[in-house]
Amino acid sequence: MSQEAFQCQMCGRCCHGEGGIVVSAEDRARLCRLLDLSEEELTRSYTELRNGQIHLTTNSRGYCIFFRPETGCGVHSHKPDICRAWPFFLGNLKDASSWRMAQDGCPGINPGIEHAEFVRQGLEYLRRHGLAGAQDGAHSLQIDALLQTPEK
Repeated sequence: MSQEAFQCQMCGRCCHGEGGIVVSAEDRARLCRLLDLSEEELTRSYTELRNGQIHLTTNSRGYCIFFRPETGCGVHSHKPDICRAWPFFLGNLKDASSWRMAQDGCPGINPGIEHAEFVRQGLEYLRRHGLAGAQDGAHSLQIDALLQTPEK
């Protein structure tokens, strides 16, 4: 049995920064159900419009508005697709050097496997969870060309 390519450590490093978590209409609907909010309330309280896309806001420390230092993601069971897909983003799948750089910031990425195995597991994960393809502008998930490789 092969080693896991990724095992989340709930460290929150991927929850920090202004890169922006783009939230699709489906993501917003899931969050509304979890938080028992209307889309208008969710949008007003937890998002901002940037470059024509709706992003989750960050707190004063630069973390996602839903990140809790003590427990991790406060909406883990309903988190946005872009968060669910990490670290299996287009750049990390296409480019071994991007994958190695991602390892520097994410202790959950297994450096003991080859990039090809990371890609194989990543594509399998994305297929299984329906996370591949364009999602309201989340370019990191636009991996359609990579998915044309045969399933194993």
